[in-house]
This record gives sequence, structure tokens and C-alpha cells, in this order.
Amino acid sequence: MSFHHRMMLQRYGLGCTTSLYSEVLFDPIFTPIFTAVLGTGAFNIGVASISYASIASAIATTAISIGLQALLAQAPKPPKPEDGRAPLNQAIPFRVYAVGRTRLAGARMMWEAKGSKLYSVQAIAGHRIKSFNRFYLNDDEVTVVDNVVTPLTTGGRYGAGSANVRLYTRLGANPETPYAELVSELGAYGIWTNDHRGDGQASLAMRAQNADAQDQQTAFPYGAPSPSVEIDGAYCWDFRDPLQNPADPSTWTWTRNSALILAWHLCFNEFGFGLDYQKALLPVIDLWKEEADICDEEVPLAGGGTEKRYECNGWDTTENGPKSGLNAILATCDGHLVARGDGARILTVGKYRESRTATLTDADIIGHNVQYGVLFEDECNRLVPKFTYPATNYTSCDTDFFEDTDAQIAAGRVLTMEGSYEWCHQWRQARRLGKRDWLRQRQEVKGSLDVRLSGINAVYARWVRLETPKRLPKLDGKLIENRRSIVALTKGGFTMDFIEHPEGIDDWNPATEEGQQPPVPPAVNASEIPTPVINLIQAKANGGSVYIRVVIIDPDDGSLTPVVRYRVADADGLGTPGAWVEQPNPSAEPSGGYIDLSTGNVPVDKVLDVQAAFIASNRRYSNWSVTETITSTSDPTPPAALASFTLTGSAPRLGNASFGFSTGNDGHVATVQIFRVASGAAFDPDTATLVGTRAVAPSASYSFTDGDTTRTNLLSNPGFDTDTVWTKGAGWTLTLGKANKAPGVASLLAQLAAAIANGAKARIKYAVSSYIAGTVRAPISTGGSPFDDAPDRSGNGTFLETIAATGARDTFHLRASSTFEASIDDVVLYEETASCAPQGVWDYYALPVNGSGVEGPASGPVTVTII
Repeated sequence: MSFHHRMMLQRYGLGCTTSLYSEVLFDPIFTPIFTAVLGTGAFNIGVASISYASIASAIATTAISIGLQALLAQAPKPPKPEDGRAPLNQAIPFRVYAVGRTRLAGARMMWEAKGSKLYSVQAIAGHRIKSFNRFYLNDDEVTVVDNVVTPLTTGGRYGAGSANVRLYTRLGANPETPYAELVSELGAYGIWTNDHRGDGQASLAMRAQNADAQDQQTAFPYGAPSPSVEIDGAYCWDFRDPLQNPADPSTWTWTRNSALILAWHLCFNEFGFGLDYQKALLPVIDLWKEEADICDEEVPLAGGGTEKRYECNGWDTTENGPKSGLNAILATCDGHLVARGDGARILTVGKYRESRTATLTDADIIGHNVQYGVLFEDECNRLVPKFTYPATNYTSCDTDFFEDTDAQIAAGRVLTMEGSYEWCHQWRQARRLGKRDWLRQRQEVKGSLDVRLSGINAVYARWVRLETPKRLPKLDGKLIENRRSIVALTKGGFTMDFIEHPEGIDDWNPATEEGQQPPVPPAVNASEIPTPVINLIQAKANGGSVYIRVVIIDPDDGSLTPVVRYRVADADGLGTPGAWVEQPNPSAEPSGGYIDLSTGNVPVDKVLDVQAAFIASNRRYSNWSVTETITSTSDPTPPAALASFTLTGSAPRLGNASFGFSTGNDGHVATVQIFRVASGAAFDPDTATLVGTRAVAPSASYSFTDGDTTRTNLLSNPGFDTDTVWTKGAGWTLTLGKANKAPGVASLLAQLAAAIANGAKARIKYAVSSYIAGTVRAPISTGGSPFDDAPDRSGNGTFLETIAATGARDTFHLRASSTFEASIDDVVLYEETASCAPQGVWDYYALPVNGSGVEGPASGPVTVTII
């Protein structure tokens, strides 16, 4: 190879070993290998799908990959929400699972007529569910009292003459209870017996009685009634709740939290991926807790009140396989999922954090292909978010779109994409998700990077910061988003598809960006009364009491009286809702297209179900609106600051930090949350890492530890107090409580210690003083080469290192260059565990919170160096 050729390779980081790119820089970081990334929702141009979080790759998938229409044409998708209105009719139907709140009819298991009666049983979900909320016959919502369907009008539909309909439900207990009425009528024929229990299967049974001939058309104008239901679906393990046991589903809770539902689908859903939660979740459970908390963050609404950032509601069948549901769940939270080589799964939802950002340097990149612009065939100048709208009886609906009119004029036409968020049921959430995908789609800088094994941490990070002044000077210092990464050993390690991270992607101004609520076509019941549509709902504290504010769309009919009703969602602690309490609002006046309603005082600090209806002058009711859920926050007073918050224990702090704190004489404090941020960073509880929450009482003292307290220093004589244990190379002496190195030759100071396991991480700390010249590093080995190395260090200071062991390593070294002249002290070596607090210098804060979630002033920072 010519000198000129070597210099060109060196300049562009394409090869050859130099002092700048020495072999140690290419040593792989043997963190568990990345195997998969999945992302947000599906997109279509016309009828051609351009992405759906799944491509034809055994290694990795992504959500937004322009130009992949051919690969994605056969990507599995959940059923359309409209498909939930009618039951599946197959000899052996596919089983169904459901999460959050949704409408479906399931699969028909039995359809039998006997005399003037029709009997049917439908399997609603192949697992236990929380509740049946609403009932439909065909597209008519009906009221069921003691299993009997109330006729829509006197002597009318479903009740004319001798006609009547009964509906029965089972939640899917194991064992389950047979349908006694069906058994008594059909058991003797062997059609439906006591053995047809449906253990663990939520189901719906119907008995429909024919009317006399002259009344049949009135009672059943659409023929035999076809039932469907709105349900609250699967119970999920909330790993943030210490009272819930992953091995005991009876302790789980119903949820709409996207992160909790994803964990359930990965590990606990019978029709999901069947992963072992001890491998998939527990090693990274703190990361999952962070994502679940972000999903639960309250996002302000333009009209007042808040809603959760990311919620998930939907259903799927086993016809599609588990990836279909996975894609839909990830679409609800702009999710990015990574599978590590040790089996752990790492979720990152759509909210940028520096803690989820890795770095790629010139030395980590072998090749690149960067596109600065958008090809015409890939151009989009309008994005239409689509979601499932409960207010239109669970149908697909559009929100206000995002568009660039200047780009439309330049292109000469409107180029539309649809952002499909089928398991999102909140129109404002669909708008927020749509904005994120719209900004990403508009980015002009995108491409791919060929990454060495040394860049493996960046490969499974969602966001990557580039330090590439030589290879990619235009992108030096830029933040990119990892959209798809695959193993590509022929290209040096991995190939990463990326897009530049859009500025302002997390910004959200409800007043200007929320848009308008999608219109709801007038839906009337048999009494010809329209059904209210709720625009927003808000808990309002009033002293020590709470009332609920409900804003509905004005129906432009002054003869209708609006009424609100509420109930406690879990009245007995076992999931059974309380009784409905109605509150008419006869004096409510329309304003600006809306009607502002309110309840009387409601139970405080409870989760409430809320609905609205209209009452006509003849006292007939409309159908009740879609159920909204809200917590009745009662205490608006923030708690006082803590009396104390201090660091306890002593250094060195091996993978943990311990604290003590005391509450003052303040009746408002209920819990204290402990947060961690990088030292010197501003504290914001919305972005800081929550490391724990402690229930507290006034005027009491508590302790808290972040991390693993079992770690010990594996080195003997770490302070060099005696001239023992250490094997000294040329130039090393142990005097005056320090290890001293004289210049002359490169040499090692070594000690045999307990082994660091293959694939584990060694954490190291040492302090350099009296520095004159040269470099030192701290490798580990098995008595000699090969070494797992740390970087070279020069100058005075305390250095923290983390090294991944590529084999069992039982020898610690300090490797000094020939010119190194300095003293070293206070050496630490130990093996990291999954529960260790992260290495580094951190600021901790303690935040008191009252029983209604109102935060008080934070205490801190308390600065801690964790080795």
C-alpha cells in the first residue's frame, strides 16, 4: 500500500492503524448485541403501504422507511376497527385478544334456534377481561338490566309484542361459570352443556325470543340481532406497583398505558411473543418504569384539563401473529424497541432524553451514504393522522392534517400520506403522534452508516450524537435518530439507517396545534335524540371538595336538557364499579359551539367514569356518550419542602447512593420522589430519572438507596498502604500510601483478583496525582494478553472506567507508558450488576408530593460520585 493511499485511509477513517485510530479504539463494547428496532405507525400513499413498523428483515424493523412499499405490501396489520361490529363466522375461528377499552364482537361459537328462540355464544377474548361496559345489537346501543335488553321504544325494536332479548356475560375466570339458561334449554341435546364453561375465555351469550308474525318486522327490522360490546380488556402487570406480582395475574391491573400493555404483549399475552419476563424485562426494569411514567404524563389541553401522553386501546386476532399487535402498540407511543443479545428488551417512547442518547465518532464509522434532500417519489406535503374514534361507534377517523402549501405549489399537486394509529382512541393524541411523524418525514438529511463493533451502544440507542469532524463534517455535533439497524458483518459490524432528529419534535402548544375535534355525524337513538359528544373533561378542586367539568358539543337544539352522570370506577377494590349518579344541567347555555356542564361534589381522589346524555321534553333519554375516565384530585395545596435531605454512608460508593430525609409537620405530604440528573444539569421532574418513590407521613424520617448495596472492592490493598499484593513492573514503587511510577520504560502494575465473568462489566476507579507526563490506562485480562482495555488517561484527576469482559478476567492492571510519571491511589474494581446505579457524577433531588399528585418544592441537589 502506498504512503498516499495510507494517508487517504487515515484521513477518512477507512482503515489502517495510526496513533489517532489505534486498535484499542476499535475494541468492541461487549454489551449484549442489538437485534431489533421497531417504531411508530403505518403510512400509506394512496392505497400503497409505505411502512407499518415491520419490514422483510430477520434482524430489524422500522416504522418510517421511505420507498419500502414492495417489502411492506404483505406486512400484517390488526383488523380495522369497523370489523369489531360483527362476530367472526368460521368453523375454527382465530382467537381474539384485547387491551385497553375497545368494541368488538369476537368469534361466534354457537348459533342455534330452538322453537321460537335463538341462542348464540360469542368468544369475546381469549383471556380474562375487566368488564363489559356497553352493549350493541346490530348498530343500536341498548341498555341491559338484569340480563334483559330494554326495548329502544315502548312496544318497539327488540321488544315489540312477545319479542325480547337477553344478554349474558362472562369475564373469563378460570374455572368459569356455565350459562345456566342455555344449558337448561340445550344441554339435553348436547349442544351446550355444563362442560361448555369457556375457562379463561371472556364471552357473551344471547337468547332472542321471536315476536308474533305481525310484530316481527318492528321488533327485529334488521333480522336476527347481532351483538357486540364495549369492553375493558386485559389485566396487565404494572411493574411500578410493588403490590403486583408478575407471577400472580390476580394482582394485576387494567390499564391503557402503552408501555405496560407492550410489556404484557411481549411476556404475558398467550397470543404474544411468550418471552421470559425475567430475561426480557427485569434486567432493564428501571428503563421500562421510566417509559411507563412518560406514557402517564399529563399533557395540557387547549380548553383546560389534561390527558395522558400515550394510551393504547385495541384488539387483534391470532390470524395475524404477535408482530401485528406489537406494531399497533408501538404506534400509539412513537415507540422504539430494541432486543439485546441477552434477551432483554429496551423500549424508548417518543420523548427525547439525553440519557437515551449514544455517541458515534469518526473511529466507529466505516462507511456512509447520506442523502441531503427528498426524492420526488418520496415527497410528502400533507400528512393525515388517522385513529379509531369511539364517538363514532369505533370507526376509523381523520384528524386535522399537517401540510406545507408552498411545497404543494412547487410540486404542482398534493402528495398525501396517512399516519395510521389504529390503537389510538384520542384525537389529540393522534395529532401529537402525527406531528412527530410529519416533522420526521420533512427532514432532508437521512441515510445509512456502516458501524464498527465499537459503536454497538449507538446501534441499540434511539438517538445518536455524531462526533465526526473528518468523515461527516456537515453532521458533526448533529443528533440523528436510529430508524433501523441490522447486523452486517461484511460491512464491519452493523448498518444503521438514520434520519436527522427534528428540532422541536417534543414541543406542543395546545392552543395552536391541537386542532379541531373531528366532526361526529348526528347519531340518534330510536327516540330521535342525538347522542352528546364530549370535547373535554376536567376535575376541578373547590376547597376540600371536587366537581367534574364536562364540555360537550352544542347540538343546536334548545329543547334538549344535558345531563352528566358519574360513578366510581372501582368501588370495592376488586374492579367492580359503583352506582351511577346523575346530575342534570337544565340551565347550561351554549357558548362558542360548546356547552359547559358540571357535576355536584364527587368522591375525592377516586378514578371516575363519566358520561353525558340529552333528555328530551318527553323525558326520554338519548344514548349515553362514550365513557371518559378521570381522577378527582382533591388537594390543590402543594406540600411543604422537606425538613432535610442528605447523603448517608461513606465513599467509595460502589454502584449505589444512600440518602436520609425527613418530612416536616405538614399534613399535605403523602409521598417523596427521588430523582437523578447529571451533575450540573437543571432539574425538571418531567425529564429527570425517577429512581424511587417512598410513601411518607408528616414529621418522620426515612432512608432510601438507589442501586445495588452488595458490591465490594475486589482488590486488596487498594490504597497502597503496604508494599504487598501488587506485582510491580519496572519503574513502579509503593511508598507513602501511593503507587508511584518513574519514567523510563512502559510497564504494568498488576493484581490477581476475583474474576469478572465473561460478558459482564467491570467498573474501575483510580486517582492520579503529582502528574508530570505520559499516559496510563486500566485494562483487565487473564494473567496477560488479550486485554480488555480502558482509554488512556493523562493529567491529575479521578477516573471512572467501565470495561466489558470478553472472557473471564481475573487480573487488574495499571499500564503506564514509558514517559508516565505520576502517583496513583484509591483503586477500585468490581463487577457491575443490572441493579447498580449508573456510574458517574450525579445530582439527586427529593420531591414531596401530596395525595392528589401536586408537587411541592424540591430539595437538592445532593451531588454523588458513583463508581
